[in-house]
Amino acid sequence: MYELLRGIRVLELAAWTFVPAAGAILADWGADVIKIEHPESGDPQRGLLNDVIAAGGVNPIMELPNRGKRSLGIDVGHPDARPLFETLVRRSDVFVTSFLPRVRTKLQVDVEDIRAINPDIVYVRGTGMGSRGPESGRPAYDGAVSWARSGIADLMTLPGADPPPIPGSIGDLTGGMIIAGAIAAALLHRERTGETTVVESSLLATGMWLMSQSITGAPYGRSMPFGDHMHPASPLVNGYRTSDDRWIWLNMLQWRWWPDLCRRLEREDMIDDPKFATHEARQQNMQECVHELDEAFAKKTFEEWKRILMTAEGVWAPVQSALEVGLDPQVVANGYFPDAVRDDGSTFKIVASPAQFGDQVIGELKAAPEHGQHTDEILLELGLGWDAIIRLKERAAVL
Repeated sequence: MYELLRGIRVLELAAWTFVPAAGAILADWGADVIKIEHPESGDPQRGLLNDVIAAGGVNPIMELPNRGKRSLGIDVGHPDARPLFETLVRRSDVFVTSFLPRVRTKLQVDVEDIRAINPDIVYVRGTGMGSRGPESGRPAYDGAVSWARSGIADLMTLPGADPPPIPGSIGDLTGGMIIAGAIAAALLHRERTGETTVVESSLLATGMWLMSQSITGAPYGRSMPFGDHMHPASPLVNGYRTSDDRWIWLNMLQWRWWPDLCRRLEREDMIDDPKFATHEARQQNMQECVHELDEAFAKKTFEEWKRILMTAEGVWAPVQSALEVGLDPQVVANGYFPDAVRDDGSTFKIVASPAQFGDQVIGELKAAPEHGQHTDEILLELGLGWDAIIRLKERAAVL
């Protein structure tokens, strides 16, 4: 954990991954992030059991967007709990929510409600499709909006094939980064000017940002090309199968790298071959060039090509599994996959948020809290005694 946001308190009334991911990043940066969860239900994502949990492993869909936070089990709609909630709002710098408009109105946690309690707070809302328009009040999830509606799924669908499912929480986690950065900007603006603001982002805006090159070019017929193996944008921007059925990905956008690649492939004859010697020639003879590269890469194993290409002039990468990524020497050297520590002292690996500061690596992170784990701790910080806390628990106002 870094210390840049030490002293900043973030009050999070949000669920699932999109908006909570922003809170996790702020916690990584040193903020005190209090995750408000209903005493009975908690974050619905806690109930999404999967094979990893069943096997006794880590629950990544809860840990990634919630590590480093404190969980407060409190019913913000309960009359006995409302004064406590308002005290927390007064003592917080940022209020973050992913709740739908009708729920925010019902719970009295909309901008006007929160600003009436604390005029200086940075109010943050994450939405599915924006706060305006005919569908502003509809629920949304990553796969439906930032993947399908944004155009990404269409771009990734090969002719005649079915649209692929979203590979993980791409829009959620990207959107969380966007919100975290916007919160930091809003806090800086408040510090410099004394003015506070409302921060908003949506899954639709996030998906469009990821697709921005294609969407921007589409009205002019210049969407980003998406071909197949034999019809790539370039033979040097393509994947090639090794003899042991693994893949090497080339991303050689600078054509001057062609001679060095040919030497490493032991195909010096292709350097000056009129069919392949220039970018224009390789584009005109695309399928033949891909075929020649296919045959060259098929002669050696994945590990052999990694050794041969390690000092190559051009850009390339091994196509790695998720397990291999965590063991990648570059990942280890840069601290991208640190330990998270549970209360019992046991640890597990978790992906760090992608920003680093100075010469530091992030170091150990705290595991995500259990449902309502810090309720007593936070209520004691607010000045309540044990008798008052017990009465609130008896009335189901807190967990």
